[in-house]
Amino acid sequence: MRIALMGAMPEEIEPLLERIDDVCLTEYGENRYYEGRFAGKEVVVAYSKIGKVFAAMTAGMLIEKFRCDTLLFSGVAGAIREDLHIGDLIMAESLCQHDLDITAFGHPYGYVPEGKVFVPTDERLRKLARKVAEAKGIDLKEGIIATGDQFVADPERKAWIGETFGAAALEMEGAAVAVVCDALRVPFFVLRAISDSADMDAGFDFDAFLDKSARISADFILEMVRLLPDSEG
Repeated sequence: MRIALMGAMPEEIEPLLERIDDVCLTEYGENRYYEGRFAGKEVVVAYSKIGKVFAAMTAGMLIEKFRCDTLLFSGVAGAIREDLHIGDLIMAESLCQHDLDITAFGHPYGYVPEGKVFVPTDERLRKLARKVAEAKGIDLKEGIIATGDQFVADPERKAWIGETFGAAALEMEGAAVAVVCDALRVPFFVLRAISDSADMDAGFDFDAFLDKSARISADFILEMVRLLPDSEG
């Protein structure tokens, strides 16, 4: 087993790198990939940069060039669902692209021919995440996460995404990773920490939140790595 650990920003992978042993850096395709070991398992850590194109490219590299057969992604997301608050952790049941629109040709939002509106994450990995959350006393949320190449601040747009896709949260990379993993038959998991919500404090410090949430997410993801069986069998 070779496990990809992926984020969108450097801050999201730094807490992972602090705990990985025998790290070897490879620079490829204008990005950095850190190969190493954790809990006796081979891991490859990378951040994609923000957005769907970079995320898809990085996921593809992790699978095809670095031979990863499982992918775990963590980062931050904005809340749509009212029960989500700053600092909550949510895992994706499935992911969709809220900015994909060829409805002029009679297709639903988020769909292109031979594609899927919703790409589900791996149930085995979701089950493992529930086990980790229970052990850590974390109230892990679940739901559909919507992805788009835009930071959505408009409440009306957020409401539309929630109503159209039944989405609980939104971000800028997850569905692109999902499409790649689904096409290549690689089990994947997406974990997000909520960084903004309807009840957010006006004095909210995003940089401080990012550092704290990255460490919580890293600890969660690495515990999943520790508990993963050494092979699919």
